[in-house]
Amino acid sequence: MRAMVLDGPGQPLRLAELPCPVPQAGQLLLAVQACGVCRTDLHLRDGELPDAVWPLVPGHEIVARVAGLGPGVRGWRQGQRVGVPWLGWTCGHCRFCTSGRENLCVQACFTGYQLPGGYAEYTLADARYCLPLPEAPAPEHLAPLLCAGLIGYRALRMAGDAGRLGIYGFGAAAHLITRPGDGASQAFALSLGACWAGGSDAPPPEPLDAALIFAPAGALVPLALRHLDKGGCVVCAGIHMSDIPGFPYAWLWGERSIRSVAHLTRADGQAFFEAIRQAPPRTEVQVFPLEQANEALEQLRRGAFQGAAVLRVAGDEAAWTAE
Repeated sequence: MRAMVLDGPGQPLRLAELPCPVPQAGQLLLAVQACGVCRTDLHLRDGELPDAVWPLVPGHEIVARVAGLGPGVRGWRQGQRVGVPWLGWTCGHCRFCTSGRENLCVQACFTGYQLPGGYAEYTLADARYCLPLPEAPAPEHLAPLLCAGLIGYRALRMAGDAGRLGIYGFGAAAHLITRPGDGASQAFALSLGACWAGGSDAPPPEPLDAALIFAPAGALVPLALRHLDKGGCVVCAGIHMSDIPGFPYAWLWGERSIRSVAHLTRADGQAFFEAIRQAPPRTEVQVFPLEQANEALEQLRRGAFQGAAVLRVAGDEAAWTAE
């Protein structure tokens, strides 16, 4: 099979021919159709995330078809459409796992990080952590929902019943406020229903009940905090962020709060995909072939497109079983 392999931090991905994997007990063999390109993949390539297992195949927004079932797997069928998110395995018995907070498991393993990812024609995944997907829309439009959609959903839930919601960093997660002078992203936000859009250094027209920060810039935290109404919340939705500068306590006072989103749970995935069956979100995607993964990452870094980048690996007509 073809795969894009990352040998270590700071290196470009290389196209490689690898043996097709064989599913072990509890695993699914998956024929990848599309895989989203996430900013976390950039952090990984830049060496900003610890404990990676090198070399690795990145990618954790996987849309695939079941191509094989390992021993003991139940509840899945050949050819079924499946999604693989970031959370790929947890221990199941720590205090976090047993209290409904498996996203905080200290032994957790993550797709495209410690586990095989989706920048490949085939991959393996623990069947318990996969999500059944609808047959529509097309794979490239479903892929961003496996991370950007899920993280956005969890961040929005943390914001509570916020009537006036501010979004900082209008990229893949936020489209499902922007850099100063980034008129294209501001126009994009307005086209998707935002009531106002401006640079991150511009005050919103009204105090915010909540602010969701998707950009990995710690300086946005006190900036967003200054624009919160009393009782409001800043939710930091990225896995990596630069340091947060100091700020006066007066900006936090008034029962304002700062929270972070740490990954997702399987329950989040199930609830999210059940919710979008009734109201499918509109995803804007820039599609690249598998072998152009490096170009997709660099365009993501530069902010060269609106919405999300997706690697198109195979179509629905592709075989669902390995040779």
